[in-house]
Amino acid sequence: MALQARLTISGRVQGVGYRDWAIDTGLRLGLTGWVRNRRDGAVEALIVGEEDAVGQMIEACRRGPSLARVDEIDVEPVDLDILPAGFTRLPTE
Repeated sequence: MALQARLTISGRVQGVGYRDWAIDTGLRLGLTGWVRNRRDGAVEALIVGEEDAVGQMIEACRRGPSLARVDEIDVEPVDLDILPAGFTRLPTE
């Protein structure tokens, strides 16, 4: 069974390539999900996959790409009935 988590990443995470980095990292780890900017300046991501890969993604998101500064990451478990296909970028919400 796939583990599902919604991440809210705060800090200097917009305008530094965080979304593209997250998509590349998620795909490399075999995850599905999405990532988007939020109007409050945070980045939000939904990640779905094997427990080990989800854990690796969460740890990677704590660091982010080289230009990012992650101040805080909130991890919320979710239980979706319909799982995402691929790893995509969603519009800002």
